[in-house]
Amino acid sequence: MSTNLHVRNLDDELVARLKRRAARHGRSTEAEHREILRQALSVEPEPSFEELAAQLRKLTADRQQTPSEDLLREGRDER
Repeated sequence: MSTNLHVRNLDDELVARLKRRAARHGRSTEAEHREILRQALSVEPEPSFEELAAQLRKLTADRQQTPSEDLLREGRDER
């Protein structure tokens, strides 16, 4: 399915830059606009659990890690 998208009130300099970019890539201004939107809105794959866990470990590497069983024990003892 194809949909038309109209963008109004663009700054003249922005339009000029779009035209120059399109010319550099050998495309029409409309085709360049489509390509810019396609690239900007491309869906990046969701990171896996392992990747997220690795990022979290990296972010918290300099912090003391308390084992969860110790935290549970402390919580029970406070009751």
